[in-house]
Amino acid sequence: MKPIESISYSVYFENSLQELSQFLIESKYSKIFVLVDSNTEIHCLPLLQDALGDLEFDMIEVTPGEENKNIDFCIGIWRMLLDFGADRNSILINLGGGVITDMGGFAASTFKRGIDFVQVPTTLLSQVDASIGGKTGIDMENVKNIIGTFTQPKAVFINNGFLSTLDQRELRSGYAEVVKHGLIYDFSLFEKLKNIKPAELSPEIIYRSVEIKNEVVISDPFEKGIRKILNFGHTIGHAVESYSLHHDKKPLLHGEAIAIGFVCEAYLSAKKNGLQKSELREILETIRTVYPAYKVKKNSYNDLIEIMKNDKKNNAGKISFSLLSAIGKCNFDIYCTEEEIIESLDFYTTY
Repeated sequence: MKPIESISYSVYFENSLQELSQFLIESKYSKIFVLVDSNTEIHCLPLLQDALGDLEFDMIEVTPGEENKNIDFCIGIWRMLLDFGADRNSILINLGGGVITDMGGFAASTFKRGIDFVQVPTTLLSQVDASIGGKTGIDMENVKNIIGTFTQPKAVFINNGFLSTLDQRELRSGYAEVVKHGLIYDFSLFEKLKNIKPAELSPEIIYRSVEIKNEVVISDPFEKGIRKILNFGHTIGHAVESYSLHHDKKPLLHGEAIAIGFVCEAYLSAKKNGLQKSELREILETIRTVYPAYKVKKNSYNDLIEIMKNDKKNNAGKISFSLLSAIGKCNFDIYCTEEEIIESLDFYTTY
């Protein structure tokens, strides 16, 4: 598979870790840092170390989990960079899932007004979504990714071997973003996914998913227009994810929450944007076969809507959605009332 060329960097697939090693040798950075969490240190860092050979680096470790993607942990990363003597000619390698790539990208983009970073995504979710497109970010006060920058990495290195370290739940979480790319952009991809379990995703399907996100990002790097279609399922999904993080003993993973958002926002798509009911049923059946039901309680609705009101995509206090007109086609900047959102949540609880 040839590299995918993005805005100012390449996404490597074949021999990606060897490509990373060569990139570092040629770039002659003064210092190399690797950001990991306690999981990727055990399961993924040895593969990276083998590929880097004699190249020296300092490791920075953070605690895994979305609840730790915040300013306090960023301060810890900045402090470690200072302690290790990082200068503007240093580079940070973000080795991990979406939390690591989001937060590591943000920490690098703001340290000394910006040092270089590369993404080495180790989860399906981060490979097809979080590591691509130059969005960095951290959470604050129940709002996901509300603090961040648009900063492109120097490169992205995707190694499918890391996926063997994931459990079924993590694979299911990443699968949601692959489904989204089919729903908003590529009918034929969605058709393939209807008959494939998350663990059966081929390298070719992952490649196509990355290709779709990259095509959208290149056409709208700063999310002024069409890039907003990548938010399908996320207005409601992010709110459910944030609520679950602070109220559930076992919080939803990102993709699990986004799948709830797919159901609600597919309902809104049929109500407001011309999605055919036959296609709505097709979407619902696909989601139902992969994702277990989650109890969205009526007494959480007000909290969910308050979280949605803080969504960075909103305009003039109106809650903004990207909605499907058909499978493979999506429109953006569609505004829904609180009553319509509640309708969609009610729909999810009964579908």
